Amino acid sequence: MSMEIPEHHDVIVIGGGGGGMFCAFTAANRGKSVLLLEHSERVGKKIEISGGGRCNFTNINASAENYLSGNRDFCKSALARYTPWDFIELVEKHGISYHEKKLGQQFCDGSSRQIISMLESECLEARVRILCGCRVEDVVKNECFEVITSRGRFKAKALVIATGGLSFAKLGSSDIGYRIARKFEIGVTPLRPGLVPLTYRAEEKSFFEPLAGVALPVRVTHAGKSFDEAMLFTHRGVSGPAILQISSYWEEGDPLSIDLLPGQEEGKFFESSLRSGATPLQTMSKVWPRRFAESWCARNAPDQPMARCSKIEVETLKASLHAWGQSFQGTEGYPKAEVTVGGIETGELSSKTMEARSVPGLYFIGEVVDVTGWLGGYNFQWAWASAHACGSAI
Repeated sequence: MSMEIPEHHDVIVIGGGGGGMFCAFTAANRGKSVLLLEHSERVGKKIEISGGGRCNFTNINASAENYLSGNRDFCKSALARYTPWDFIELVEKHGISYHEKKLGQQFCDGSSRQIISMLESECLEARVRILCGCRVEDVVKNECFEVITSRGRFKAKALVIATGGLSFAKLGSSDIGYRIARKFEIGVTPLRPGLVPLTYRAEEKSFFEPLAGVALPVRVTHAGKSFDEAMLFTHRGVSGPAILQISSYWEEGDPLSIDLLPGQEEGKFFESSLRSGATPLQTMSKVWPRRFAESWCARNAPDQPMARCSKIEVETLKASLHAWGQSFQGTEGYPKAEVTVGGIETGELSSKTMEARSVPGLYFIGEVVDVTGWLGGYNFQWAWASAHACGSAI
């Protein structure tokens, strides 16, 4: 019986998302033979659904301040060497029209498929071999790495893990990257869902459920971080950009402070109400959706004109408007999370090359690393920057 002879390459990249493709063609453009393995039937599935189908492909404000990590400085080197403007230049080279939506977020005018096609085109031009429908079963290392898959055995001097996190299970996410790290005794930090809706406590059901679909601007604060964006009530709890942002910092049991009148100087809002004889509900109905004003005031405000309220009642009301303390049961978990917080210990990797210090030739890039970006294109920029650092160094 003849033994199968493994196919040899200079580099194998596991994971056909944005970072994996970017790393593959970056290395191939330097003369390396590169094999890209993707377990799904096609590459770029997470890109496809991002940004509501228009791909929020970067953020021009990206800096280390926009990332969570055990080492806040780790991402600085890669982000400095491949900037949002570098990726925008690539987008323009391919004739993709785009626009800034808000807060530095860059979106395709057309479809996110354009970004996938751009990355595929770069891979094709660089002669990257892409193998889809290829499930990795094991990785071993002797003189070089051998990857055992559902479609054969492959060998390479360098192995790049670009497998993403645990979010979006419906798109085929898996823990293979973390398992490979642990096999080579590389540390992985505790993992949890990030950029994820929060769920209300059972005793809060009667308050939250009737508000499903209501949205309003808020400032949400926790662990020294504040985000000024919309909050959306759902049948299960709260979502919207402000909640998704703070969720990456939130841990079970932590209360949140929510300013329901962001940008309003505390107390000023009530001066006219005190003079006019309006009730809190009449006042709040002018700035909030009626449904929320009724629910919130029924629970938190006296049902009489502001002018008749005691000083303590008015001060208590002011404080609760600007710092509404709210606790939540948990999150909607990885199925609804946009990212995974935590990952490969940054102390185990070179910030210049993404190479594992203890395993020469083994690299980790993108979401699988303990670097998690804010909502708004930051995670894509980390994918491009870490992939560029790795592909340029292999």
